[in-house]
Amino acid sequence: MTASAVEPQRIRFDAPLALSSGASISDYELVYETYGEPNADGSNAVLVCHALNASHHVAGVSSLDPDDIGWWDNMVGPGKPVDTRRFFVIGVNNLGSCFGSTGPMSINPATGKPYGPDFPVVTVEDWVHSQARLADRLGIDRFAAVMGGSLGGMQALAWSTLYPERLRHCVAIASAPRLSAQNIAFNEVARRAILTDPEFHGGRFYDHGVVPSRGLQVARMIGHITYLSDDSMAEKFGRALRDNAERAQPGDYRFTFDVEFEIESYLRYQGEKFARYFDANTYLLITRALDYFDPARHAGGDLSQVLGKAHAAFLIASFTTDWRFAPERSREIVQALLKAGRRVSYAEINAPHGHDAFLLEDPQYHAIIRSYFERIAAECAAGGDRE
Repeated sequence: MTASAVEPQRIRFDAPLALSSGASISDYELVYETYGEPNADGSNAVLVCHALNASHHVAGVSSLDPDDIGWWDNMVGPGKPVDTRRFFVIGVNNLGSCFGSTGPMSINPATGKPYGPDFPVVTVEDWVHSQARLADRLGIDRFAAVMGGSLGGMQALAWSTLYPERLRHCVAIASAPRLSAQNIAFNEVARRAILTDPEFHGGRFYDHGVVPSRGLQVARMIGHITYLSDDSMAEKFGRALRDNAERAQPGDYRFTFDVEFEIESYLRYQGEKFARYFDANTYLLITRALDYFDPARHAGGDLSQVLGKAHAAFLIASFTTDWRFAPERSREIVQALLKAGRRVSYAEINAPHGHDAFLLEDPQYHAIIRSYFERIAAECAAGGDRE
């Protein structure tokens, strides 16, 4: 069952938001959606933080497009693991995104033109501070849980240390305490594809009426490869040739540099689709926010010292075939939490889908999330925390 159509909402903030870079931004808007109803004291509120190319549209059918189903619709909704009959769920589009919140495509009030490359660099911490302001406006003093997968999980971790009194549970799925050098390298290659596209124009491509689509396509293809496991690609595509039945001799190669294999066709399709809806400047911003996330950098690399500030209980989950944010990275978080004396549950889920597993409907995965949120719902019904 899918939740009913949902209407995006927006809130404007006039007061400047100080950013980690030393810059600030004022007169900005955040777009968000809500699912379910708050209880009398607002203690059943759950914040869902999104990953790189997602948005505020977490679940249900968008009122703006009947074909647009929320990116985590299998997770959030009536009767689903995060049951909106029990929880008031909020999805917010991050500052700097291209799905409604103020970002590079928005008009800079100082110039009357799109911000473009002048939009300030933002970090995970900046997003969390802006989300806290949104919570203030919505009258939410404390979340039952803050949850997210991948980059969304990083935001949930940041919430637990930046606003320790404002969440009872932190749910971080397929995430990491910081990017590895390899992950930063993948992001840099993707950014270079965009930056060197002749249509990028130093980020001012809006003024030229063009899109650096070739760069965006390559960036997406690189990213998409890292989201899948070798096994899932082999099972879905193998070495199958495209249009094999139409060849003079089935199984023969054409000996060209056009699409030969099904996996090539799939990646090109994903890249072309991405380039039609995602903004190049936003891609640069969000991948750099990923790179910069390292909550232990000012603590001599001691993650336990930082996580010791948290008051929340934690659920950390990883997937065995995820090599982008491997289980070892989640175990780092778990070990730091244990060292800090925090309450933590850990699940390492045997799933074949790679990093994308956090978005899919795996029975074991969903059973774990459902069980954990049933515990949270019992806390909400009891009016407080349970040890």
